[in-house]
Amino acid sequence: MLREALRRVPPYTPGGLAINEVERYLQAGTRANTRRSYQSAVEHFEVSWGGFLPATADSVVRYLVDHAATLSINTLKQRLAALAQWHLSQGFPDPTKTPTVRQVLKGIRSLHPVQQKQAAPLQLQHLEQAVAWLAGEAAQARQAGDLGRLLRSQRDAALIQIGFWRGFRSDELCRLQVEQIQAQAGRGMSLYLPHGKGDRQHLGTTYQAPALKRLCPVQAYLDWIQVAGLARGPLFRRIDRWGHLGEEGLHPNSIIALLRRLLHQAGVPAERYTSHSLRRGFATWATGNGWDLKTLMTYVGWKDVKSAMRYIDPTLSFGGLAARPALE
Repeated sequence: MLREALRRVPPYTPGGLAINEVERYLQAGTRANTRRSYQSAVEHFEVSWGGFLPATADSVVRYLVDHAATLSINTLKQRLAALAQWHLSQGFPDPTKTPTVRQVLKGIRSLHPVQQKQAAPLQLQHLEQAVAWLAGEAAQARQAGDLGRLLRSQRDAALIQIGFWRGFRSDELCRLQVEQIQAQAGRGMSLYLPHGKGDRQHLGTTYQAPALKRLCPVQAYLDWIQVAGLARGPLFRRIDRWGHLGEEGLHPNSIIALLRRLLHQAGVPAERYTSHSLRRGFATWATGNGWDLKTLMTYVGWKDVKSAMRYIDPTLSFGGLAARPALE
């Protein structure tokens, strides 16, 4: 989509800037995942469905109606965002903002309601069980001189504890860079992310994490970078079957499988957990320990109350009167 927008750009801009430089800055203005999903959405409209670009409001409506029963409302909204971006980048009027399109989308939401699925919050006792198992794995690996097993156990211990106590999403965990983290044993740590999901201005955010008496994310981080010998680059990396540490960071899509594998090995029922379970688990723990909503939102980085409330276990409001946790 961005490449198509550059077709009308001359080999050099009036200021003498080459095309590849213009493209580099255009791409930097949009997250890589967003670019890929937008490109896929436009291709679905144009190639799979057979729509024409630039599109009319009528064709957008027909596209929505044709996929109303098969695609979720969130997917349809993402497809509309992609089409809107394509038209704006090409200098055409945006056909997705007409009253008819909005009304049809509202009607689809009404006629095809879908209950939103939520990840089960990772229970603190399960976090403790996983960390204890990983500590045992690390001890056995040291005794056996198995570097690959030691690397994997220390990496996973750091990932699950930082992910839980910071309430990080999988993409945030995968974007952490060693040179952008400051940590001091017994004191705490700061983690800088240059951009994030809600950081539209790309100002970056610095997160703080405390040192704890147990399940400490700071000590887990220090143990990991020491055994891995990391000074720069991605914090969490792939380790192959031979125990070799990769140069590139883990992919966000790999975190669910990684988390479920280590929980299963630790004897924890892992099927109900996803990468979002770390974030939701922390929110549940914090609320149960007296954190007010404003403090929790500030710590995690939520901008609106609606987003934050999706991560909080509603049974907490019943306190000790709750017979058992709500069904997930």
